[in-house]
Amino acid sequence: MSFSHLRQLPIESKQKGLQKLRWYCQMCQKQCRDENGFKCHCMSEGHQRQMQIFGQNPTRIIEGYSEEFESTFLEHMKRSHRFSRVAATVVYNEYINDRHHIHMNSTQWATLTEFIKYLGRTGKCKVEETPKGWFITYIDRDSETLFKERMKNKRIKADMADEEKQEKEIRKQIEMAEQLMQLPNSESDQVSQAEQPRELNVEDGVKIGFSLGSSARPVAKEKRGASKVVFDEVDEEKYEERNLGNNLKRKESGGGKSTLDEMIRDEEKKKEKINRKDYWLHEGIVVKVMSKVLLEKGYYKQKGIVQKVIDKYVGEIEMLESKHVLRVDQAELETVIPQVGGRVKIVNGAYRGSLARLLGVDTDNFCAKVQIEKGPYDGRVLKAVEYEDICKVAQ
Repeated sequence: MSFSHLRQLPIESKQKGLQKLRWYCQMCQKQCRDENGFKCHCMSEGHQRQMQIFGQNPTRIIEGYSEEFESTFLEHMKRSHRFSRVAATVVYNEYINDRHHIHMNSTQWATLTEFIKYLGRTGKCKVEETPKGWFITYIDRDSETLFKERMKNKRIKADMADEEKQEKEIRKQIEMAEQLMQLPNSESDQVSQAEQPRELNVEDGVKIGFSLGSSARPVAKEKRGASKVVFDEVDEEKYEERNLGNNLKRKESGGGKSTLDEMIRDEEKKKEKINRKDYWLHEGIVVKVMSKVLLEKGYYKQKGIVQKVIDKYVGEIEMLESKHVLRVDQAELETVIPQVGGRVKIVNGAYRGSLARLLGVDTDNFCAKVQIEKGPYDGRVLKAVEYEDICKVAQ
C-alpha cells in the first residue's frame, strides 16, 4: 500500500460523515469540508454551468426541490413516528442524518419553523407550539387508512339505514293497530245507522186500526213477539260492543299489555343486542382518567376530551387543564355525567351514537333520564339509562 493511498483513507472517512449543511451545493450535489473549499467550488466551471441552468428557470427548480424535501420528510415521519407526537427538531435531525438528503437551503422555506407552519396549514401534520418548541403529529392519509375509513362510514350508514327501516316498520305496525282499534267503532256506527227510526208513510184514505187488551188477534201477538226478539238481539249486540270498547280502553290505560307496547319493547331488545359493544369510546366526549400509573404525572382523575379513537379501544385524550395529549386505554377511563340540562352522547346500548339532553339523575339506581334530540328517535325519552352508557359532550 502506497503512502498516497494511506493519506487518502482519512479523507474518505471524513467525507462519509455529515458535514456542515451551509457548505453543501445542492445544484452540484457536492459537500465541501470548509469555507475555503466551498469558495473554490463556487468558482469552478461545473458550478458556473449549473448556475446558468438555474438562472433560466429558478422558480421551477426551487419548487421541485421543495416538493422532494416535503415528500421525503413526510415519508420519514410516516415510517418512524406514524402515531406519535414528537418534537420537530428531533424529526429534522433524524432526517438530515442521510448525507444525500435534500437540503432546506435549496427549498422555498428559509427555516424549519416556516416549514412546520406550512405542514399545519395544509393539514398534512397536526402542529402545536409549546414552551419546549414545535411538536408535530403525522396525519395518516394513505390508501389503506382511507379505505378503512370509507368502510367504517359505509357500515355506519348501513346501520342507520337498518334503524330507519325498523322505524318505518314500527310506524306501519302502529298504524295497523290503530286501524284495528277503530274497526269496532265503525261497526257500532253502522249498527246505529241501521237502527235509526223510519218514518211511517201512510197513504190518504187508508184507516189504521189498533187492538188493545185480550181481544187482540193472535197474529198481532206473534208480530209483537217477533219484534221483541229482534229488539232483544239488538240489545245484546250493543252490550257486547260496549264490553269490547271497555276492554280496549282498559288495555290502553295500562290494565294489560297492549300489542303496540310489546312491539316497541321487542324492537328495543333487538337494537340492544345489535348496538351493545365491548367498546364505547367516541370522538368529542369528555372522559376522566382513572389510571393510577399516571398519578405521579398529575393526570389521575383529571378530565380530557377524546380527540381520536385508535383501534376502537384506545383514545387520544387532550387534557383540559394542561392541554397535553395522552393515549389511554378505555379500561382506564370513565364517563363524565354533566349537570341536569346538559348535552350527552349515548355511547353504548340500543341508541348508541345518539345525542340527548339530560333530564334527571337517579343516584340510588345509578341511572339517568335523557331525551334524544337528533336523529330518527328525536324526542324519545329514555327513563333509565346507566351511567356507563352516556357521557358528557365537549362544548
